[in-house]
Amino acid sequence: MTGPTGRPRADPKDCELRPVGTAKRSALLMGVIVVPLAALVAVVPAAWGWGITYRDLVLTALMYVIGICGITLGYHRLFTHRSFRAGRPLRIVLALAGGFALEGSVVHWVAEHRRHHRYADGPGDPHSPWRFGDSGRALLKGLWHAQVGWFWSNRERSDFRHWAPDVLDDPDLRLLCRCYPLVALASWTLPAVAGGVWAGSWTGALTAFFWASLVRYALVHHATWSVNSVAHTFGTAAFATRDRSRNVPWVALITLGEGWHNYHHADPTSARHGVLPGQLDPTARLIRLLERTGLVRDVRWPTAERIAARRLD
Repeated sequence: MTGPTGRPRADPKDCELRPVGTAKRSALLMGVIVVPLAALVAVVPAAWGWGITYRDLVLTALMYVIGICGITLGYHRLFTHRSFRAGRPLRIVLALAGGFALEGSVVHWVAEHRRHHRYADGPGDPHSPWRFGDSGRALLKGLWHAQVGWFWSNRERSDFRHWAPDVLDDPDLRLLCRCYPLVALASWTLPAVAGGVWAGSWTGALTAFFWASLVRYALVHHATWSVNSVAHTFGTAAFATRDRSRNVPWVALITLGEGWHNYHHADPTSARHGVLPGQLDPTARLIRLLERTGLVRDVRWPTAERIAARRLD
């Protein structure tokens, strides 16, 4: 079996999975689909009635950046692909920041994403938009599946021990996984506490909870999952891959560089995804800054030779 560019696909028969119970799937339905959509639907009437204060904007932007960096820098480039190495304090901070994005514990995220790369856009990929076929109707269904549906509809999850043994073997990460409900609770409540203290009122706490907790969660959720859906369907491809990964500038903008997805799939361990002229990758720049300060090391920067070797003719 081959992918769109002729490179061989992995065989999904060795894809180790674990079942997900009905109660857990119902909870995922509420947390992953219902809550974000309800928050986004409520934005217009809330802005019309309450307005949004400078305080709420600052808290929402801060929580958004923390969550996005936790995913892109921590969950993705550090823990999943090991694009660089970091000391224990920074690893803990990045794992906490990733948890603040409310996309699951680090072991869950890493396992699902490694499985995605193994079977990208083929049988075994947990969230390919091409899951149901290439027709217009099938693609619409696939885009919904890749954006939000896969998190709830899949009856099986990637087996942690098979896909992320290094995460399970790290005592700090293992503890954070066990404490993930507390991390998620902190992600919901800290903005409200900060807003209440800043404003000196319960109203400040309420509006901060709406904007910096609920709406921020919806924005982070749909920004990061757009890499699964949009960046595997639309855009351009300059590098050879066995899947349909694409570069989408606006996705790169809202995800701090993750939308340069084509090169990422061509060279998954690279610390930089935007390697062509004009492809701004803020996450890679942050890694460079951390490298210069000595907080990260052994960074896997792409070389000109590696980039050229992966270019399409």
